Amino acid sequence: MIDRYSRPELAALWSDDSRFALWLDIELAACAAMEARGTVPAGTAATIRARAAGKLDAARILTIEATTRHDVIAFLTHVEELAGEPARWLHLGMTSSDVLDTALALQTCRALDAILAGVDGLRAALAARAREHARTPMIGRSHGIHAEPVTAGLTFARWHAEVGRARDRLVRAREAIAVGKIAGAVGVYGNLEPGIEAEALGALGLVGETVATQIVARDRHAEVLCALALLGTAIEQIALGVRHWQRTEVGEAEEGFSAGQKGSSAMPHKKNPILSENLCGLARLLRAHAGAGLEDVALWHERDISHSSVERVVMPDATILADFMLARATGLVERLVVHPARMRANLERTAGLYFSEALLLALVKQGVARQTAYVWVQRCALASRGVPGADPGAPTFRELLGKDPDVTQHLSASELDACFDLDHHLRHADTILARALGGAA
Repeated sequence: MIDRYSRPELAALWSDDSRFALWLDIELAACAAMEARGTVPAGTAATIRARAAGKLDAARILTIEATTRHDVIAFLTHVEELAGEPARWLHLGMTSSDVLDTALALQTCRALDAILAGVDGLRAALAARAREHARTPMIGRSHGIHAEPVTAGLTFARWHAEVGRARDRLVRAREAIAVGKIAGAVGVYGNLEPGIEAEALGALGLVGETVATQIVARDRHAEVLCALALLGTAIEQIALGVRHWQRTEVGEAEEGFSAGQKGSSAMPHKKNPILSENLCGLARLLRAHAGAGLEDVALWHERDISHSSVERVVMPDATILADFMLARATGLVERLVVHPARMRANLERTAGLYFSEALLLALVKQGVARQTAYVWVQRCALASRGVPGADPGAPTFRELLGKDPDVTQHLSASELDACFDLDHHLRHADTILARALGGAA
């Protein structure tokens, strides 16, 4: 991932230095397990660790690889340069994928741990805004059109719940990817023992693949990438909402605008939703990585390497990108400027049209056939002041209902007024918030 969309911790995790250090840890874990069985002389792993750990030179390994055209052989050659004769015991009975796949599992698990911490930060920010605006009324929209009232708190709570589901998927994906392999060529322990694998992987915090080939099964990696893609989509849901809120015609909330920030090179008045737009774009990229992961699952026989080139890009890029998106989304939510007065003004733009369902149901309860009641309410609604393009001097919805003989035959003035009760409409908002956030909203 390019530096613009990377944070240092995740980028360092996927660096050559980190990767080669993990390779050494894996080789030494296997070596120690072999020592316990007498396959390798006692003390070999400790000697190699003392001579090589913390001293690996990534540039030297890459130089050797330019000749060998094989990264693991280049790595082992360099370890031999550092550790001398004891290094001949490394990689005994192992194949390259034992190292590569196990290291990839460790890197991915550590990346997911950092991402899960980021998810928790975003959910905390969303929960705080949900509680802050638990009773801030705003119009709910369907098809982009005014529908019925909600609260801003419910919108934040909805996003909180979706990010929570994304978290659950990531936890499951982490469990699925916490799998390594030290089973040798084609995975049948031809020159190893299952006990060596179990001991070595256990020391690393992993378990062995159920039925390995020469590699760990790639549906595990695809699960991670799909979980990350859905996390990105949850973030996009938030960003898209903010973009709509910030439209001049809506104006219900806007991204924080810092001192000295500029919105346009040409128009000094501009304040644009650049963070939200950026997150929507990055979500597309994150979803594309999931597609690549799915393509990697089906491989020839016990393995080919068509997956390898893809994973060298998508596993680092997807995790680094997800980590970056979480940090950006959290800052967006925390610094979001909400305009409750504008929310209320937009809510009232249609002069109560959003109570049309309440009127419909009130008539039905008075014995009017539903479709008949629908026609009566609709004709008043569409002739009222709140309809786009209507004459500003046109009667309000409530006024037209009070003059409609069909309606007033069944509903008194006080019964009509009772249908226009915003508090009644939003009376369950706290219950929904408590369900989403846990405990009292």
